[in-house]
Amino acid sequence: MAQSTQVNPVGSWSRVDGIDLLRGLAIFFVLMNHVNMQLLFAHVPYTQGLPKQLVWSLVWNGQQGVQIFFAVSGFLITSTSLRRWKSLAQVSVADFYRLRFARIAPLLVGLLAILSLLHLAHVPHFVVRPETGGLGRALVAALTFHVNLLEARRGYLPGSWDILWSLSVEETFYFAFPWVCRLFGRGRLMIVLLLAFVLLGPFGRSVLAHGNPVWREYSYLGGIDAIGMGCLTAIALHERTPSRAGLWLLGAAGGVLLIFCLAFSRIAYVWLPERTGLYMSVAGVGASMLIAVAAQTGWRSPRIFLPLLMAGRRSYEIYLTHMFVVIAMAAGFVALGSAMWAVPVFFVAVIVVSSFLGDTLARFCSEPANQWLRSRWHEGATQMGSVVKENEAVAR
Repeated sequence: MAQSTQVNPVGSWSRVDGIDLLRGLAIFFVLMNHVNMQLLFAHVPYTQGLPKQLVWSLVWNGQQGVQIFFAVSGFLITSTSLRRWKSLAQVSVADFYRLRFARIAPLLVGLLAILSLLHLAHVPHFVVRPETGGLGRALVAALTFHVNLLEARRGYLPGSWDILWSLSVEETFYFAFPWVCRLFGRGRLMIVLLLAFVLLGPFGRSVLAHGNPVWREYSYLGGIDAIGMGCLTAIALHERTPSRAGLWLLGAAGGVLLIFCLAFSRIAYVWLPERTGLYMSVAGVGASMLIAVAAQTGWRSPRIFLPLLMAGRRSYEIYLTHMFVVIAMAAGFVALGSAMWAVPVFFVAVIVVSSFLGDTLARFCSEPANQWLRSRWHEGATQMGSVVKENEAVAR
């Protein structure tokens, strides 16, 4: 690829279509998985007669989708930090926390307020059981980012609370991130530490889970390895431009790994048994390779992928709010008789409505709040970096 078409992931604030597509793919798999779970809870036998691999590929890849999210998040946080402060060792801890708060807190606080009201109103599917600690315990876990730990100890929370496990993993990592950058950002210790997280990831999903099925999927180490992969990808690309041949090789290898994990997941589970914890690692490596290629080449997405691209750009908003749509529409679908011919229509409808809700909230809630908070702190693009302008900046 010609040098003129390449995008420096550190020097540019432009959105990267390839990365947004990966996020769109990730949110697609999460939505498909959660719709599938609602249908299974309602005893709708919609998978009967379908090829098992097709079912696995379409509706059982939610965890892999989250792994892709983690890899993308690690890359974007590290690359944007390098843009803002030129070096990880110069990261401003206070500004970093302000940026995370402005981006994450407005929608999260709104979500928790609505979930609390639904719990107090005893709305089915939104009541936090006493066995898991009740509303107060759930709120503390959500606000201190240990929903995953609470669920591993006391059982699953309702669906709209349960999804916060991934935010717990991500934000715990980012709580430590600026301090680690300040301490180790000048030398190779930062890379060594990130590599340690990557190597420990499979153990977090296997040996260190101690047979707890929730902790096997939701543990900190089990998610931080993919975040670490994304961070390492950004560091590796900092002020470096791989050759055209190298990018082609990297893209091909990443595509093969991700296709293997997503489209041939039943075979992947046989080759990489759950007891090894390696399955998610392979998905993270594949995603990181494609992230590197997308960031370096500046590849532009064909218009046919525009819906997926837009979903990727609103993935945070869709992720936090999609369970409202899934639960409500699943209840309506079951009430109308759960016709098997209508199942594909139901899946599509949930995805469309969830995407519309996420886009609406981004435009009128999270992005304006993000911008307002930054203006209150008197921080502009030259200091903290503006990330809220549509089609001009990365949103995470």
